[in-house]
Amino acid sequence: MLSHDRVWAAIDALAARHGMTASGLARKAGLDATSFNKSKRTSPEGRDRWPSTESIAKILRATGATLEDFLRLVEPSGSLRRSMIPLVGLAQAGAGKLFTEEGLPVGGPGWDEIDFPDFGQEKVFALEVSGDSMAPLYRDGDILILSPTANMRKGDRVVVRTTNGDVLARELKRRSAKALELGPLTKDHEDRTIPAEEVSWVAKVMWARQ
Repeated sequence: MLSHDRVWAAIDALAARHGMTASGLARKAGLDATSFNKSKRTSPEGRDRWPSTESIAKILRATGATLEDFLRLVEPSGSLRRSMIPLVGLAQAGAGKLFTEEGLPVGGPGWDEIDFPDFGQEKVFALEVSGDSMAPLYRDGDILILSPTANMRKGDRVVVRTTNGDVLARELKRRSAKALELGPLTKDHEDRTIPAEEVSWVAKVMWARQ
């Protein structure tokens, strides 16, 4: 399972490797300079705060580091647990016939899988983007690591499958028993409210391999 302290230490180490402070790394990646401040790593109540998957993806692009490079900083000994997780194509996700009620692919013979770090209690699967339906944020060939069981809060990036087969990448604004309220990720999209009965599943974007 990924350690909260080790993930933040890896960000500090990545910054130092490139001769920057954590604030300098955030600026280089196009983030708010305070994104990685020590004060942002725990809440006022003392709960752990994690860097967003999007912010990590941005600092990897800004430095030219790979996910494997970053994971070696998280766990230098190489002992980070890994597992094989299902890899689903966008068409499979839209068809929705091979998913459980909680939004997990059932897998089986002939399914593709990829190797990925163990997220501990969270159940995850990989979605391969095809075409330009999620562009420009996610492009053809990108792989999103999704979890329908992770805690979701306002501002999280999520992927939603509707009962009519649409698969959307959006920002979560509010989730209630009656509806799912979504915000746009790009200027090409608008706010959207989907009645709860029209939501097949919703999963949090845990990571993006681009």
